[in-house]
Amino acid sequence: MKRLSACIWCLMLIATTAVAYPTANGDLKLPTYKKVKLPNGMTLLLMEQHEVPVISFNFIVKAGSTADPAGKEGLASVTAELLRKGTKTRTADQVSSELDFIGGELAANVNYDATTGSAEFIKKDMKTGFDILADTLLNPTFPQAEVTKLIKQRVDGIKAAKDRAQGVIGIYFAGYLYGNHLYGRPTQGSEKSLAAITQGDVAKFYQSWYTPANTILAVAGDFNSSEMEKMLTDKFGAWNAKGNTALKVTDAPAVQGKKLLLVDKPDATQTFYMIGNLGIARTNADRVYINVVNTLFGGRFTSMLNSELRIQTGLTYGARSNFEERKAKGAFIISTYTRNEKTEEAIDRTLNILKRLHEKGITEEELKSAKTYIKGLFPTSIETTDQLAAAIAQLEFFGLTEADINGLYAKIDAMTMQDAQRIIKEYYPLDNLVFVLIGKASEIEKVAQKYAPKFDKKSINQSGF
Repeated sequence: MKRLSACIWCLMLIATTAVAYPTANGDLKLPTYKKVKLPNGMTLLLMEQHEVPVISFNFIVKAGSTADPAGKEGLASVTAELLRKGTKTRTADQVSSELDFIGGELAANVNYDATTGSAEFIKKDMKTGFDILADTLLNPTFPQAEVTKLIKQRVDGIKAAKDRAQGVIGIYFAGYLYGNHLYGRPTQGSEKSLAAITQGDVAKFYQSWYTPANTILAVAGDFNSSEMEKMLTDKFGAWNAKGNTALKVTDAPAVQGKKLLLVDKPDATQTFYMIGNLGIARTNADRVYINVVNTLFGGRFTSMLNSELRIQTGLTYGARSNFEERKAKGAFIISTYTRNEKTEEAIDRTLNILKRLHEKGITEEELKSAKTYIKGLFPTSIETTDQLAAAIAQLEFFGLTEADINGLYAKIDAMTMQDAQRIIKEYYPLDNLVFVLIGKASEIEKVAQKYAPKFDKKSINQSGF
Protein backbone atom coordinates (compact mmCIF):
# COMPACT_ATOMS: atom_id res chain seq x y z
CA MET A 1 0.00 0.00 0.00
CA LYS A 2 2.74 2.44 1.00
CA ARG A 3 4.72 1.51 -2.08
CA LEU A 4 1.77 2.41 -4.32
CA SER A 5 1.20 5.71 -2.58
CA ALA A 6 4.87 6.55 -2.93
CA CYS A 7 4.67 5.59 -6.59
CA ILE A 8 1.80 7.93 -7.38
CA TRP A 9 3.47 10.76 -5.53
CA CYS A 10 6.60 10.25 -7.59
CA LEU A 11 4.52 10.36 -10.76
CA MET A 12 2.81 13.53 -9.60
CA LEU A 13 6.20 15.06 -8.92
CA ILE A 14 7.34 14.16 -12.40
CA ALA A 15 4.11 15.62 -13.75
CA THR A 16 4.87 19.00 -12.23
CA THR A 17 7.97 19.27 -14.35
CA ALA A 18 6.75 17.50 -17.47
CA VAL A 19 3.38 19.15 -18.06
CA ALA A 20 3.91 22.86 -18.66
CA TYR A 21 2.35 24.98 -21.38
CA PRO A 22 4.14 28.21 -22.22
CA THR A 23 4.37 28.66 -25.98
CA ALA A 24 7.58 29.45 -27.86
CA ASN A 25 6.90 33.21 -27.74
CA GLY A 26 6.29 33.13 -23.99
CA ASP A 27 2.49 33.22 -24.10
CA LEU A 28 0.38 30.76 -22.18
CA LYS A 29 -1.81 28.19 -23.93
CA LEU A 30 -4.16 25.69 -22.42
CA PRO A 31 -3.93 22.24 -24.05
CA THR A 32 -6.87 21.44 -26.30
CA TYR A 33 -9.73 19.36 -24.91
CA LYS A 34 -12.99 17.87 -26.09
CA LYS A 35 -16.42 18.74 -24.72
CA VAL A 36 -19.22 16.17 -24.85
CA LYS A 37 -22.82 16.67 -23.78
CA LEU A 38 -24.62 13.43 -22.96
CA PRO A 39 -28.34 13.12 -23.84
CA ASN A 40 -29.22 13.24 -20.11
CA GLY A 41 -27.50 16.64 -19.83
CA MET A 42 -24.21 15.64 -18.21
CA THR A 43 -21.14 17.51 -19.46
CA LEU A 44 -17.87 15.66 -20.10
CA LEU A 45 -14.52 17.37 -20.73
CA LEU A 46 -11.62 15.26 -22.02
CA MET A 47 -8.01 16.44 -22.16
CA GLU A 48 -5.31 13.98 -23.21
CA GLN A 49 -1.90 14.44 -21.57
CA HIS A 50 0.58 11.63 -22.07
CA GLU A 51 3.68 12.86 -20.24
CA VAL A 52 3.07 10.62 -17.22
CA PRO A 53 0.78 7.57 -16.74
CA VAL A 54 -1.66 9.34 -14.44
CA ILE A 55 -5.36 10.15 -14.99
CA SER A 56 -7.13 12.85 -13.01
CA PHE A 57 -10.88 13.34 -12.66
CA ASN A 58 -12.56 16.49 -11.43
CA PHE A 59 -16.32 16.79 -10.99
CA ILE A 60 -18.57 19.70 -10.17
CA VAL A 61 -22.17 19.29 -9.05
CA LYS A 62 -23.96 22.62 -9.35
CA ALA A 63 -25.24 22.63 -5.79
CA GLY A 64 -23.29 24.22 -2.97
CA SER A 65 -24.24 25.57 0.42
CA THR A 66 -26.64 27.99 -1.27
CA ALA A 67 -28.83 24.94 -1.92
CA ASP A 68 -29.03 24.12 1.79
CA PRO A 69 -32.59 24.37 3.14
CA ALA A 70 -32.99 27.12 5.75
CA GLY A 71 -32.28 25.68 9.19
CA LYS A 72 -30.25 22.82 7.77
CA GLU A 73 -27.11 24.71 6.76
CA GLY A 74 -24.26 22.31 6.17
CA LEU A 75 -26.43 19.73 4.41
CA ALA A 76 -24.63 20.05 1.06
CA SER A 77 -21.30 19.68 2.82
CA VAL A 78 -22.41 16.64 4.83
CA THR A 79 -23.81 15.02 1.68
CA ALA A 80 -20.53 15.52 -0.18
CA GLU A 81 -18.43 14.00 2.58
CA LEU A 82 -20.74 11.00 2.86
CA LEU A 83 -20.48 10.09 -0.81
CA ARG A 84 -17.61 7.71 -0.14
CA LYS A 85 -19.05 6.37 3.11
CA GLY A 86 -20.93 3.52 1.52
CA THR A 87 -22.56 2.54 -1.78
CA LYS A 88 -24.98 -0.17 -2.91
CA THR A 89 -22.06 -2.56 -3.32
CA ARG A 90 -19.32 -1.18 -1.04
CA THR A 91 -19.08 -0.24 2.62
CA ALA A 92 -17.12 2.85 3.64
CA ASP A 93 -14.22 0.62 4.68
CA GLN A 94 -14.27 -1.17 1.33
CA VAL A 95 -14.14 2.12 -0.58
CA SER A 96 -11.18 3.24 1.51
CA SER A 97 -9.31 -0.06 1.34
CA GLU A 98 -9.78 -0.40 -2.43
CA LEU A 99 -8.55 3.14 -2.96
CA ASP A 100 -5.58 2.51 -0.67
CA PHE A 101 -4.71 -0.69 -2.52
CA ILE A 102 -4.34 1.12 -5.84
CA GLY A 103 -2.86 4.25 -4.27
CA GLY A 104 -5.80 6.29 -5.55
CA GLU A 105 -7.31 9.47 -4.18
CA LEU A 106 -10.95 10.53 -4.02
CA ALA A 107 -12.37 13.52 -2.17
CA ALA A 108 -15.31 15.92 -2.34
CA ASN A 109 -15.86 19.37 -0.86
CA VAL A 110 -18.47 22.09 -0.91
CA ASN A 111 -18.23 25.82 -1.46
CA TYR A 112 -21.01 28.37 -1.72
CA ASP A 113 -21.82 27.64 -5.37
CA ALA A 114 -21.05 23.98 -5.92
CA THR A 115 -19.93 20.58 -4.73
CA THR A 116 -16.52 19.78 -6.16
CA GLY A 117 -14.61 16.54 -6.14
CA SER A 118 -11.48 14.99 -7.50
CA ALA A 119 -9.94 11.59 -8.00
CA GLU A 120 -6.60 10.50 -9.35
CA PHE A 121 -5.26 7.12 -10.39
CA ILE A 122 -2.26 5.55 -12.07
CA LYS A 123 -3.16 4.54 -15.62
CA LYS A 124 -2.92 0.80 -15.00
CA ASP A 125 -5.43 1.09 -12.13
CA MET A 126 -7.72 3.56 -13.86
CA LYS A 127 -10.61 1.15 -14.50
CA THR A 128 -10.74 0.10 -10.87
CA GLY A 129 -10.42 3.66 -9.69
CA PHE A 130 -13.03 4.94 -12.12
CA ASP A 131 -15.44 2.22 -11.01
CA ILE A 132 -15.10 3.42 -7.40
CA LEU A 133 -15.54 7.06 -8.45
CA ALA A 134 -18.66 6.30 -10.50
CA ASP A 135 -20.05 4.10 -7.74
CA THR A 136 -19.75 6.87 -5.15
CA LEU A 137 -21.36 9.40 -7.47
CA LEU A 138 -24.21 7.18 -8.69
CA ASN A 139 -24.95 4.78 -5.83
CA PRO A 140 -24.28 6.34 -2.41
CA THR A 141 -26.45 4.93 0.37
CA PHE A 142 -25.66 7.34 3.24
CA PRO A 143 -25.79 4.75 6.05
CA GLN A 144 -27.41 6.05 9.24
CA ALA A 145 -24.35 5.18 11.33
CA GLU A 146 -22.08 7.20 9.05
CA VAL A 147 -24.49 10.16 9.08
CA THR A 148 -24.65 10.13 12.88
CA LYS A 149 -20.88 9.82 13.21
CA LEU A 150 -20.12 12.59 10.73
CA ILE A 151 -22.58 15.08 12.21
CA LYS A 152 -21.17 14.49 15.69
CA GLN A 153 -17.65 15.04 14.32
CA ARG A 154 -18.76 18.24 12.60
CA VAL A 155 -20.42 19.67 15.71
CA ASP A 156 -17.38 18.81 17.84
CA GLY A 157 -15.17 20.30 15.14
CA ILE A 158 -17.03 23.62 15.16
CA LYS A 159 -16.77 23.84 18.94
CA ALA A 160 -13.04 23.14 18.71
CA ALA A 161 -12.60 25.59 15.85
CA LYS A 162 -13.98 28.40 17.98
CA ASP A 163 -10.91 28.04 20.17
CA ARG A 164 -8.92 29.27 17.18
CA ALA A 165 -10.26 32.61 16.00
CA GLN A 166 -8.43 32.40 12.70
CA GLY A 167 -10.35 29.23 11.86
CA VAL A 168 -13.80 30.80 12.15
CA ILE A 169 -13.44 34.53 11.54
CA GLY A 170 -14.21 34.07 7.84
CA ILE A 171 -17.55 32.47 8.73
CA TYR A 172 -18.45 35.35 11.04
CA PHE A 173 -17.40 37.85 8.38
CA ALA A 174 -19.51 36.22 5.66
CA GLY A 175 -22.53 36.05 7.95
CA TYR A 176 -22.18 39.70 8.97
CA LEU A 177 -21.45 41.01 5.47
CA TYR A 178 -24.19 39.09 3.67
CA GLY A 179 -26.84 38.86 6.38
CA ASN A 180 -29.80 36.84 5.09
CA HIS A 181 -28.35 36.47 1.59
CA LEU A 182 -27.49 32.88 0.58
CA TYR A 183 -23.76 33.68 0.84
CA GLY A 184 -24.25 34.54 4.51
CA ARG A 185 -24.75 30.89 5.42
CA PRO A 186 -21.94 28.83 6.94
CA THR A 187 -21.00 26.25 4.31
CA GLN A 188 -20.05 23.73 6.98
CA GLY A 189 -23.17 24.43 9.04
CA SER A 190 -23.49 25.43 12.68
CA GLU A 191 -23.91 23.47 15.87
CA LYS A 192 -27.70 23.92 15.66
CA SER A 193 -28.24 23.39 11.93
CA LEU A 194 -26.07 20.27 11.81
CA ALA A 195 -27.98 18.75 14.69
CA ALA A 196 -31.20 19.20 12.67
CA ILE A 197 -29.93 17.19 9.68
CA THR A 198 -31.25 13.64 9.28
CA GLN A 199 -30.30 10.73 7.05
CA GLY A 200 -33.49 11.43 5.10
CA ASP A 201 -32.38 15.03 4.50
CA VAL A 202 -29.08 13.81 3.08
CA ALA A 203 -30.75 11.28 0.77
CA LYS A 204 -33.28 13.87 -0.39
CA PHE A 205 -30.55 16.46 -1.06
CA TYR A 206 -28.68 13.92 -3.16
CA GLN A 207 -31.78 12.96 -5.14
CA SER A 208 -32.67 16.61 -5.73
CA TRP A 209 -29.32 18.05 -6.76
CA TYR A 210 -27.00 15.25 -7.89
CA THR A 211 -28.35 15.02 -11.41
CA PRO A 212 -26.57 14.66 -14.76
CA ALA A 213 -27.71 18.09 -15.94
CA ASN A 214 -26.10 19.57 -12.85
CA THR A 215 -22.84 17.67 -13.26
CA ILE A 216 -19.59 18.47 -15.05
CA LEU A 217 -16.94 15.74 -15.18
CA ALA A 218 -13.50 16.70 -16.46
CA VAL A 219 -10.74 14.18 -17.14
CA ALA A 220 -7.11 14.97 -17.89
CA GLY A 221 -4.25 12.53 -18.30
CA ASP A 222 -2.85 9.58 -20.14
CA PHE A 223 -5.84 8.14 -22.01
CA ASN A 224 -7.39 7.91 -25.45
CA SER A 225 -10.31 10.35 -25.76
CA SER A 226 -12.53 8.03 -27.79
CA GLU A 227 -12.06 5.18 -25.32
CA MET A 228 -12.59 7.49 -22.35
CA GLU A 229 -15.73 9.00 -23.86
CA LYS A 230 -17.19 5.53 -24.41
CA MET A 231 -16.36 4.45 -20.87
CA LEU A 232 -17.91 7.57 -19.34
CA THR A 233 -20.98 7.35 -21.57
CA ASP A 234 -21.50 3.68 -20.71
CA LYS A 235 -21.32 4.46 -16.99
CA PHE A 236 -23.15 7.79 -16.77
CA GLY A 237 -25.39 7.73 -19.86
CA ALA A 238 -28.23 5.97 -18.03
CA TRP A 239 -28.15 8.33 -15.05
CA ASN A 240 -31.71 9.46 -14.35
CA ALA A 241 -32.20 13.02 -15.57
CA LYS A 242 -34.81 13.99 -12.95
CA GLY A 243 -34.09 16.57 -10.26
CA ASN A 244 -33.50 20.28 -9.74
CA THR A 245 -31.43 22.53 -11.94
CA ALA A 246 -28.76 24.82 -10.57
CA LEU A 247 -29.82 27.74 -8.39
CA LYS A 248 -29.31 31.23 -9.73
CA VAL A 249 -27.81 33.37 -6.99
CA THR A 250 -28.22 37.12 -7.35
CA ASP A 251 -25.78 39.74 -6.06
CA ALA A 252 -26.18 40.92 -2.50
CA PRO A 253 -26.32 44.69 -1.97
CA ALA A 254 -23.04 46.27 -0.86
CA VAL A 255 -22.96 47.63 2.69
CA GLN A 256 -23.22 51.40 2.93
CA GLY A 257 -21.36 53.24 5.66
CA LYS A 258 -19.44 51.49 8.41
CA LYS A 259 -20.65 48.41 10.24
CA LEU A 260 -18.81 46.43 12.92
CA LEU A 261 -19.25 43.13 14.73
CA LEU A 262 -17.20 42.39 17.84
CA VAL A 263 -17.04 38.70 18.73
CA ASP A 264 -16.02 38.39 22.34
CA LYS A 265 -13.44 35.70 23.06
CA PRO A 266 -12.63 36.32 26.73
CA ASP A 267 -9.39 34.30 26.77
CA ALA A 268 -7.95 35.89 23.63
CA THR A 269 -4.55 37.56 23.78
CA GLN A 270 -4.75 38.56 20.11
CA THR A 271 -7.35 40.31 17.99
CA PHE A 272 -8.14 38.78 14.63
CA TYR A 273 -9.90 41.13 12.26
CA MET A 274 -11.32 41.31 8.76
CA ILE A 275 -12.28 44.49 6.94
CA GLY A 276 -14.01 44.61 3.59
CA ASN A 277 -17.22 44.75 1.61
CA LEU A 278 -18.71 43.20 -1.49
CA GLY A 279 -16.20 42.39 -4.24
CA ILE A 280 -16.63 40.76 -7.62
CA ALA A 281 -18.06 37.72 -9.37
CA ARG A 282 -15.79 35.22 -11.15
CA THR A 283 -16.91 36.53 -14.52
CA ASN A 284 -16.15 40.18 -13.81
CA ALA A 285 -14.38 41.60 -16.87
CA ASP A 286 -11.91 43.50 -14.65
CA ARG A 287 -10.77 40.50 -12.61
CA VAL A 288 -7.31 40.32 -14.21
CA TYR A 289 -6.62 43.99 -13.54
CA ILE A 290 -8.00 43.62 -10.01
CA ASN A 291 -5.60 40.75 -9.42
CA VAL A 292 -2.69 42.90 -10.54
CA VAL A 293 -3.60 45.74 -8.17
CA ASN A 294 -4.36 43.35 -5.33
CA THR A 295 -0.99 41.67 -5.73
CA LEU A 296 0.54 45.01 -4.80
CA PHE A 297 -1.98 45.90 -2.12
CA GLY A 298 -2.19 42.65 -0.17
CA GLY A 299 -1.55 39.68 -2.40
CA ARG A 300 2.12 38.88 -1.83
CA PHE A 301 4.78 39.03 0.90
CA THR A 302 6.09 42.41 -0.25
CA SER A 303 2.59 43.89 -0.58
CA MET A 304 1.70 47.26 0.93
CA LEU A 305 -0.27 45.65 3.75
CA ASN A 306 2.31 43.06 4.71
CA SER A 307 5.19 45.50 4.41
CA GLU A 308 3.50 47.95 6.77
CA LEU A 309 2.02 45.55 9.32
CA ARG A 310 4.66 42.85 9.42
CA ILE A 311 7.97 43.92 7.93
CA GLN A 312 8.16 47.56 9.08
CA THR A 313 6.21 47.53 12.36
CA GLY A 314 6.15 43.92 13.49
CA LEU A 315 2.49 44.21 14.45
CA THR A 316 1.60 40.86 12.91
CA TYR A 317 3.08 37.80 11.25
CA GLY A 318 1.05 38.34 8.12
CA ALA A 319 -1.52 40.64 6.50
CA ARG A 320 -3.26 40.12 3.19
CA SER A 321 -6.21 41.05 1.03
CA ASN A 322 -8.18 39.02 -1.49
CA PHE A 323 -11.24 39.02 -3.70
CA GLU A 324 -13.38 35.88 -3.41
CA GLU A 325 -14.69 35.10 -6.90
CA ARG A 326 -18.01 33.25 -7.09
CA LYS A 327 -21.09 33.00 -9.34
CA ALA A 328 -22.42 36.17 -7.75
CA LYS A 329 -20.35 38.87 -6.08
CA GLY A 330 -18.00 37.47 -3.46
CA ALA A 331 -16.28 39.43 -0.72
CA PHE A 332 -13.30 41.74 -0.76
CA ILE A 333 -11.43 41.07 2.49
CA ILE A 334 -8.43 42.49 4.31
CA SER A 335 -7.36 40.13 7.07
CA THR A 336 -4.72 40.00 9.78
CA TYR A 337 -4.25 39.83 13.56
CA THR A 338 -2.24 41.45 16.30
CA ARG A 339 -1.77 41.60 20.05
CA ASN A 340 -4.70 42.99 22.05
CA GLU A 341 -2.86 46.16 23.02
CA LYS A 342 -1.87 46.84 19.41
CA THR A 343 -5.35 46.43 17.92
CA GLU A 344 -6.02 50.14 17.42
CA GLU A 345 -2.62 50.81 15.92
CA ALA A 346 -2.91 47.86 13.52
CA ILE A 347 -6.40 48.81 12.30
CA ASP A 348 -5.38 52.45 11.93
CA ARG A 349 -2.40 51.46 9.84
CA THR A 350 -4.56 49.11 7.77
CA LEU A 351 -7.00 51.90 6.96
CA ASN A 352 -4.14 54.29 6.26
CA ILE A 353 -2.70 51.87 3.71
CA LEU A 354 -6.09 51.69 2.02
CA LYS A 355 -6.31 55.48 2.00
CA ARG A 356 -2.77 55.76 0.63
CA LEU A 357 -3.71 53.38 -2.18
CA HIS A 358 -6.46 55.78 -3.21
CA GLU A 359 -4.39 58.93 -2.80
CA LYS A 360 -1.07 57.84 -4.27
CA GLY A 361 -2.01 54.81 -6.35
CA ILE A 362 0.82 52.66 -7.63
CA THR A 363 3.95 53.42 -9.62
CA GLU A 364 4.93 52.26 -13.10
CA GLU A 365 7.66 50.16 -11.51
CA GLU A 366 5.20 48.50 -9.15
CA LEU A 367 2.77 47.79 -11.98
CA LYS A 368 5.53 46.14 -13.96
CA SER A 369 6.61 44.12 -10.93
CA ALA A 370 3.08 42.83 -10.28
CA LYS A 371 2.63 41.82 -13.91
CA THR A 372 5.88 39.87 -13.86
CA TYR A 373 4.98 38.26 -10.55
CA ILE A 374 1.58 37.00 -11.75
CA LYS A 375 2.90 35.80 -15.08
CA GLY A 376 5.66 33.90 -13.33
CA LEU A 377 3.36 32.30 -10.79
CA PHE A 378 0.30 31.39 -12.84
CA PRO A 379 1.80 28.54 -14.92
CA THR A 380 2.43 26.54 -11.75
CA SER A 381 -1.33 26.46 -11.17
CA ILE A 382 -2.03 24.53 -14.39
CA GLU A 383 0.95 22.20 -14.58
CA THR A 384 -0.36 18.87 -13.36
CA THR A 385 -3.20 16.78 -14.71
CA ASP A 386 -5.32 17.31 -11.62
CA GLN A 387 -4.83 21.07 -11.94
CA LEU A 388 -5.76 20.95 -15.62
CA ALA A 389 -8.88 18.87 -14.97
CA ALA A 390 -9.93 21.33 -12.28
CA ALA A 391 -9.18 24.32 -14.51
CA ILE A 392 -11.36 23.21 -17.43
CA ALA A 393 -14.16 22.11 -15.08
CA GLN A 394 -14.13 25.57 -13.49
CA LEU A 395 -14.16 27.30 -16.88
CA GLU A 396 -17.22 25.26 -17.85
CA PHE A 397 -18.94 25.90 -14.52
CA PHE A 398 -18.55 29.66 -14.76
CA GLY A 399 -19.46 29.80 -18.45
CA LEU A 400 -15.95 30.84 -19.49
CA THR A 401 -13.77 29.45 -22.26
CA GLU A 402 -10.09 28.59 -22.69
CA ALA A 403 -9.63 32.19 -23.88
CA ASP A 404 -9.78 33.11 -20.20
CA ILE A 405 -6.39 31.39 -19.82
CA ASN A 406 -4.96 31.75 -23.32
CA GLY A 407 -5.56 35.50 -23.29
CA LEU A 408 -4.32 36.06 -19.74
CA TYR A 409 -0.82 37.28 -20.55
CA ALA A 410 -2.05 39.66 -23.26
CA LYS A 411 -4.63 41.05 -20.85
CA ILE A 412 -1.97 41.59 -18.18
CA ASP A 413 0.43 43.20 -20.65
CA ALA A 414 -2.26 45.59 -21.85
CA MET A 415 -2.97 47.00 -18.39
CA THR A 416 -2.03 50.68 -18.01
CA MET A 417 -1.61 53.06 -15.09
CA GLN A 418 -4.99 54.54 -15.96
CA ASP A 419 -6.51 51.08 -15.65
CA ALA A 420 -4.95 50.71 -12.22
CA GLN A 421 -6.34 54.04 -11.05
CA ARG A 422 -9.81 53.08 -12.24
CA ILE A 423 -9.62 49.69 -10.51
CA ILE A 424 -8.58 51.26 -7.20
CA LYS A 425 -11.39 53.80 -7.33
CA GLU A 426 -14.04 51.30 -8.40
CA TYR A 427 -13.23 48.16 -6.39
CA TYR A 428 -11.44 49.22 -3.20
CA PRO A 429 -14.03 50.61 -0.77
CA LEU A 430 -12.79 53.45 1.38
CA ASP A 431 -15.80 54.77 3.26
CA ASN A 432 -18.18 51.80 3.11
CA LEU A 433 -16.58 49.08 5.19
CA VAL A 434 -17.57 46.06 7.24
CA PHE A 435 -15.40 45.19 10.24
CA VAL A 436 -15.41 41.90 12.13
CA LEU A 437 -13.15 41.60 15.18
CA ILE A 438 -12.66 38.52 17.32
CA GLY A 439 -10.91 39.28 20.56
CA LYS A 440 -11.17 40.01 24.25
CA ALA A 441 -14.02 42.51 24.39
CA SER A 442 -13.06 43.90 27.79
CA GLU A 443 -9.77 45.10 26.27
CA ILE A 444 -10.79 46.13 22.73
CA GLU A 445 -14.38 47.35 23.02
CA LYS A 446 -13.36 51.03 23.06
CA VAL A 447 -11.25 50.41 19.98
CA ALA A 448 -14.28 48.96 18.21
CA GLN A 449 -16.31 52.09 18.99
CA LYS A 450 -13.73 54.21 17.19
CA TYR A 451 -14.58 52.63 13.84
CA ALA A 452 -18.34 52.19 14.29
CA PRO A 453 -19.91 54.03 17.27
CA LYS A 454 -22.92 51.71 17.18
CA PHE A 455 -21.51 48.23 16.72
CA ASP A 456 -22.88 44.73 17.16
CA LYS A 457 -21.52 42.30 19.68
CA LYS A 458 -21.83 38.60 20.41
CA SER A 459 -19.99 35.92 22.35
CA ILE A 460 -17.99 33.27 20.53
CA ASN A 461 -19.54 30.80 22.96
CA GLN A 462 -22.98 31.43 21.47
CA SER A 463 -24.25 28.69 19.15
CA GLY A 464 -23.87 29.55 15.47
CA PHE A 465 -22.03 32.43 13.89
